[in-house]
Amino acid sequence: MTDAVSGVVVIDKPGGLTSHDVVARARRVLGTRKVGHAGTLDPMATGVLILGVGRATRLLGHLALRDKRYLATVRLGASTVTDDLEGEVVQAADPTALAAVTDDQVDRALGMLIGVLEQRPSSVSAVKVDGRRAYDRVRAGEEVVLAPRTVQVARIDVLARRRTAAAIDLDLDVECSTGTYVRAIARDVGEALGVGGHLTSLRRTRVGPFDVSSALTLDDFESAGRDALVGLDDVVPVCFPVWALGVDDAAAARVGRRIPWTGPLGVNGPVALVSPTGEFLALAHDDAGTARYAAVFA
Repeated sequence: MTDAVSGVVVIDKPGGLTSHDVVARARRVLGTRKVGHAGTLDPMATGVLILGVGRATRLLGHLALRDKRYLATVRLGASTVTDDLEGEVVQAADPTALAAVTDDQVDRALGMLIGVLEQRPSSVSAVKVDGRRAYDRVRAGEEVVLAPRTVQVARIDVLARRRTAAAIDLDLDVECSTGTYVRAIARDVGEALGVGGHLTSLRRTRVGPFDVSSALTLDDFESAGRDALVGLDDVVPVCFPVWALGVDDAAAARVGRRIPWTGPLGVNGPVALVSPTGEFLALAHDDAGTARYAAVFA
């Protein structure tokens, strides 16, 4: 493989495929095995899946650490073993109790899930427990309870509500930090209301600056092939603050040599270092007045 086969492409993942399925198809289309993805989507989920190819695979971990936005449908009235509709129902609410749940109560319960909070991941998440994915342990019949983690939910907007005797369906628009499980939001709001809850649909509409409106369907990507790839020099300035280096500092950064920090200050996250010609060289942090490299790409 050469650096010519390198770059980023944003896919609108269809339902029914794993993120790895999409990667496998990209490998066939592009003729290289050096393809990865940032931020796993469950098979039932659709929407933004960022693929990195060639050198860009090293950027994926940094792109995954961005805020995200989802459209989700939460069903109140039953809890499932997986916290989504693919799992077995473990408890269903009494119709009378469900009918007594008011819109105001729902809004208050959702409001309690906004902000910085300790969220317990869904037991079928990709978190590893003693070297094995939690979802593998659950599917093998084990009971898995994961430790809470700190996440931030910026907002939860209710777009629509639908009621039947057996369920209350809520269409939600959620903005949150990386590491947030929308399935866990469904579970937790159901628990707070005492009627159970699970996720019935999930669409990721944004990861950082990458919006689903500009994502390619798999069919369009397969038709475009390598022409669909966007080079790092074009992708990085959209994703990170940029520090344009002089000739001498660029030569040092190219080989990972420390340079005095004269780039953006007070940045929460890495800064992209670029050469005088706009070539992306590295990601770095301000470390007491010198550049500490997170990764060198030149």
